[in-house]
Parts: sequence; C-alpha cells; structure tokens
Amino acid sequence: MSDSVLSLRSYNPVVKVLAPVPAMIVTALSRDLWTPAVFAVIALAMLLIGGGLRGRTLLAVVGGPPLLVALLTLSFGVWTDPDLVDHTSALLTIGPFTLWSGALETGLATGLRVAAVMLLALLAGLTTDGTDLVRSMITHLRMPYRIGYAGLAAMRFVPRFRRDLEIIRLAHRVRGVDGGRGPVPTLRRYNGYAVPLLAGAMRHGDRVSLAMEARGFGAFPVRTERRHVPLRPRDAVLALWLFFVCLVPHLLSGVLG
Repeated sequence: MSDSVLSLRSYNPVVKVLAPVPAMIVTALSRDLWTPAVFAVIALAMLLIGGGLRGRTLLAVVGGPPLLVALLTLSFGVWTDPDLVDHTSALLTIGPFTLWSGALETGLATGLRVAAVMLLALLAGLTTDGTDLVRSMITHLRMPYRIGYAGLAAMRFVPRFRRDLEIIRLAHRVRGVDGGRGPVPTLRRYNGYAVPLLAGAMRHGDRVSLAMEARGFGAFPVRTERRHVPLRPRDAVLALWLFFVCLVPHLLSGVLG
C-alpha cells in the first residue's frame, strides 16, 4: 500500500466512509445544478489523483458518470409531466410530444445528484480493503468483533462461490452436459448448478465455523489484532477537507450571484 499523502489508500477506511456523508446529504437535498456539479468534479478529481485507478475501473469512473447524467437528463426530458414544466421554453415539438427546457433541467439536476453521490461513495469503495475496514470499525467505532469478523467471513464467501461455480461449469462441460443455447437451456443449466453450489457452500460454512471455534472466536469480550489501522493527522485533514467541500457551492453561488 502506498503511504503517500496523495494516495487515498493510505487513509483510514472509517474516515473515508464517514467523512463524505455530509457532502452526500447536502448533494441529495440540493435543488440547483451548482452543488452536485461541484461535488462530482471534486470527487472525480480526488479519485483520479489519489485513487490509483487503472484499466477498466479507470474507464468506468471517467465515462460512467457522464453517461448516467446524459441518460437521466433525456429520460426526465421524455417522461416529465408536461403540466409541471409547460411554463418553460419549448425546445422541440414532434407531433403531440414537446420537449421542455424545464424537463431537461430537472433531469440534469437529478443526474448530477446521482453521479455526485456515487462518486463520493466511490472514494471509499474503490480505495478501501474490506479487512482493514472491519479492523478499523472494531478499533475506532467499538463495533463488536463478533459482528465484524462474521461479516468479513460472509464477504469472503463471494469469491469462493465464484470459484466453485466455475468448477461446476467446467465439470458439466467435461461430462457433456449441454442443453443448447437460448434463455430456457441457460436457465436449466443454472438450475443444475444450484444444488452442488449450495452443498459446497454448506460444507465451506461448516469448515469456517469449526475453524473459528477452534481458535476461540467469541470466547472473550475483546480480541487482539495482528495488524492495526491507526488514525493519523492526515485523516483529520481529509475529514476537514470534505467538510469544507460542503461550503464550496454556497461560496460559489454567492460569488456568481
């Protein structure tokens, strides 16, 4: 993990999860275009500078929000009740359909709010390790370690399921089990995967529970950690910066107004 101040991965996971919450609330409650636009640009810049994103993830972060905003803008432009926006300018008329500027503005504002909240959430989602997040919540938020590590064990079931599913698919292919192509044969194939996948999940769950009991999990009120995730001054700076971000749209509106 990079320990650079510019790397978001070097900050405490709890701070990255909780610090953007005020900005998310301000964004969700805003009704103008400036507030979500400013938050979206700032969050995107933070991800590009400190997220260490590459490949498909970088492409999705850069291209996804603009596409989402465009889709919501057009959707609201088409589906907004004309009686609510008929006092605005008519941009296009095709037969009985009229595209109003107010509908597009409503869609643009909604799309910007959704994109801004999504990008603020990705500040933690794309730069945080699940194990470090659990350790930090146990240490700094006093979450019971029984809940934290039980949730972490459940999260680790997901890659296990993916690997087991691939093994089952390959085993069916080796045995020549192929129902053909199309939605119905595909549904039948996945129904055939369900029973062995469920049986493997139950066996894996039994092994995990036995391993946790053998290590005395839950026997004591507290548990020592092999690796600590500390709070550092840079975490306070990040929290203050994200709090200051909440004031930026108000300052801009005062200057531009």
